[in-house]
Amino acid sequence: MAAVDTTAVDPAPPRLMRFLSAIERTGNRLPHPFWLFWILFAITAVASWAMAAGGLGVADPATGKRVAVQTVLSVEGSREFLSMIEENFVTFGPLGTVTIVMLGVAVAERAGFFETLARKSLARVPAGYVVLAVALAGALSKFLSDSAYIILIPLGAIAFQTVGRSPVLGMIVAFVSINAAGDANPLIAPGDAAFAAMATEAAQTVSPDTVVRATDNMYFTTVSAVVLAFVITFVVERVLARREHTLMPDDPDVLTDGARPAPGPREIRALKLTGWAALAYWALIALATLPRHSPLRAADGAVIESPLFDNIAIFLALFFLVIGVVYGRLTRAIASNHDVPAFMADGLRSIAPLLVIFFAVSQFVALFKWTNIGTYVAVRGADAIREMGAPTLILFAALIAAVACMNLLITSGQALWALVAPVLVPMLMLLHINPATTMALYRIADSCTNSITPMSTTFMLTVGFIQTRKKNAGIGTLVSCTLPVALAMLVAWTVLFFAWWLLGIPLGPGAPVR
Repeated sequence: MAAVDTTAVDPAPPRLMRFLSAIERTGNRLPHPFWLFWILFAITAVASWAMAAGGLGVADPATGKRVAVQTVLSVEGSREFLSMIEENFVTFGPLGTVTIVMLGVAVAERAGFFETLARKSLARVPAGYVVLAVALAGALSKFLSDSAYIILIPLGAIAFQTVGRSPVLGMIVAFVSINAAGDANPLIAPGDAAFAAMATEAAQTVSPDTVVRATDNMYFTTVSAVVLAFVITFVVERVLARREHTLMPDDPDVLTDGARPAPGPREIRALKLTGWAALAYWALIALATLPRHSPLRAADGAVIESPLFDNIAIFLALFFLVIGVVYGRLTRAIASNHDVPAFMADGLRSIAPLLVIFFAVSQFVALFKWTNIGTYVAVRGADAIREMGAPTLILFAALIAAVACMNLLITSGQALWALVAPVLVPMLMLLHINPATTMALYRIADSCTNSITPMSTTFMLTVGFIQTRKKNAGIGTLVSCTLPVALAMLVAWTVLFFAWWLLGIPLGPGAPVR
């Protein structure tokens, strides 16, 4: 199969190509992410001072108590925030997840497991289908939580490299697919239970007997996963493929390596035996969760909201450690026990630049939350939607647009839902709209814009991954590639929901759309 021509240049790029190139150039002129987040930190500090001086605040929808914007530019404020700096970094969620999962992933990756798996599974797949394959893999990644980015982005690079296409484009496809999978997926994950619990609490302010279940969007999210995978494939092949020559890695030998033949007999045998080891691992986990009082279950016996799912990063790290050691021993990539910690250390070295960025990101995120600016913006935005009084479908479109814009600033799906659900769910219930419908609308708005905002930690994580293959790539490179995909997903997903609403198809078991 022919590789992508890295020297090809479109002599007369259309307006869209020129627009995306302009976005890339502009974005890449931004400061290094480390400095960018310190600049945002300073802007937030000044904004908090101005808003606090103006006495701005809102009523917390959950408690009814007034939440005022507070400033760090005061003696007491600065003293309190200084005492939080170390904790902000150490307790920063992605830091622990990335570090722990990478310990296991590094062993599997450096033992050659991921590369062999990609070559085996894609040995006979035409290059035209690799985008759909990676998109579908991302659509099924929800149970991995944030670990999906650590695992699937490098795997997407290998998949594209295997068929002679840009590994950078493979990373981008994996990234947007995982973001879509965050809210469009046939699987039920801990996040669904959290969404449902918050929706139930909000709904019971209007109707005390209302219960929202984690499965209430299952039908809609299952269909959405497939639809979005095809949307991603269409946009990548019709738009981004025309810019693929600009996404080639710095090392041209990478594409030559990617065109190597399928794995040999030893690797195939090792892959099969490793597959059995993987099944045995998860079978043991499943057996360990069967007893009613298993330590992997919650105190009330729940499985979804339990130590198993709350600490999934640990179990994933152990999983990849097991398959890495088994595969490495069988292929002799791991010659002794000393190789395992060496692989782990090498893996951590590869993410050291990301950990430096995380320090700046963690302080900005903590300040934004501590000042209550996030709460103020979310509540004011929700109030504006409530006051519109527009027809139902127009209201839905405005709600999706407003929440998508809020998501550019507050990129944590559960955090933003916790802020807006106490207003949106009761408000729409008074308009005879099922809470499950409100939750589905939120899912649409929540996923797509994560792919285009540098405020998202996973966005910056992806920039870091891309720079391992293409050093001069930056924020603008990723935004210029994800913007057309994100907009297409947002439009297509909204149209799908409108059709679902008009046809009156249930969103999930026992969850009517209206």
